[in-house]
Amino acid sequence: MRKWVQTYFKSLILVGLFVLTTSFYIHSETILIRIYTATKINSLNISANAGKYRLLGDGALISEPAITSVYKIIAKNDSVVVFENDKQVGTYKYLKFSGDALSELKLKLINPDRRARLYQNNLSLSVIDGYLQLINEVELDNYIAGVSEAEAGTRSTQEFYKVQSILARTFALAHINKHVNEGYSLCDLVHCQAYYGKPKDLSIFNAIEATKNLVVVDDNLNLIVAAFHSNSGGQTANSEDVWGAKTSYLRSINDTFSLKMPNSKWERKMLKEDWLTYLKLKYNYPTDNDDARSLAFNFKQEERKVYLECNNSKVPLKNVRTDLQLKSTYFNIIELNKDSVLFKGRGYGHGLGMCQEGAMRMCKLGYSYQQVLNFYYKNIQLIDLHKLNFFKDE
Repeated sequence: MRKWVQTYFKSLILVGLFVLTTSFYIHSETILIRIYTATKINSLNISANAGKYRLLGDGALISEPAITSVYKIIAKNDSVVVFENDKQVGTYKYLKFSGDALSELKLKLINPDRRARLYQNNLSLSVIDGYLQLINEVELDNYIAGVSEAEAGTRSTQEFYKVQSILARTFALAHINKHVNEGYSLCDLVHCQAYYGKPKDLSIFNAIEATKNLVVVDDNLNLIVAAFHSNSGGQTANSEDVWGAKTSYLRSINDTFSLKMPNSKWERKMLKEDWLTYLKLKYNYPTDNDDARSLAFNFKQEERKVYLECNNSKVPLKNVRTDLQLKSTYFNIIELNKDSVLFKGRGYGHGLGMCQEGAMRMCKLGYSYQQVLNFYYKNIQLIDLHKLNFFKDE
């Protein structure tokens, strides 16, 4: 039965892909997003918050939920048990809340307990590995609105919401097959895009409408990898220095807009011996050599570097960042005393593409979303999604 459910979801994704790549279909593209991905859900309550719904169990109509109806959903073995206002309705392998254009569901997890969230459009439920799996079949623009708030917060300017919405749309379409083998397009974790349902700041929908269908493409008209990070520390990175592959648009630039922002600087203290032991064990760094030790205690980056290098030893800074849980690879090391060293760093994140804090500052200073995108990404174009295939055929 699990295989049947995943096959069903894959068919929905294929329909969605046809819709998204067909130029005459404009207003109701949908995308399948797994929600509460990292949460092992045993039970939750669901109620209709707006619009009209039909509740389907294994493809058959169960009911048409009223606003006053509260459905309790429980995972039991490989099935979904449904209660309506505390009265058991039935047990099903697959459950779907199918709504109209204005539909909106309120989800309140019971076990484990979580705050309620609102999700627009359709919701499907099944049991995978003993826990409820929830998939939001949501209109693309509604999804982009939710991502924009999750990634940009609730107090951003309209212009920055425009920037974030274009990048969110570009990322979603460029990665729409990321989880296709699991029966959905994307999940709500940050390695896809953070997504917590309908945004609280409804002005985000104005930004979505103002940038409707716009995506970012490279000089070959391919959707870009819409990478962004919190703060560049004054300089962004080249894609090959972080991911190993060179792109025409993820190029290192000087970014003064990121300076003096909340995440532009950081510090981390570490015992000298722990630092030397890490270098020796992980990279066979020559810690017995005086010059090598001096460099390890007095490493400087006026501009971003890729390695800490001494003789034939190369220590990848991106690995140091990950292993030591540093905020960025853009740091200097200062010897404090006989026992410890101090990492004095700049920026937060991998450093590729748009610096969010820098872009926010640009928008507050009056720069347009087009200027922001062209500052952080090189050799790009903004293009209407539905004209993309036309231009590629030219």
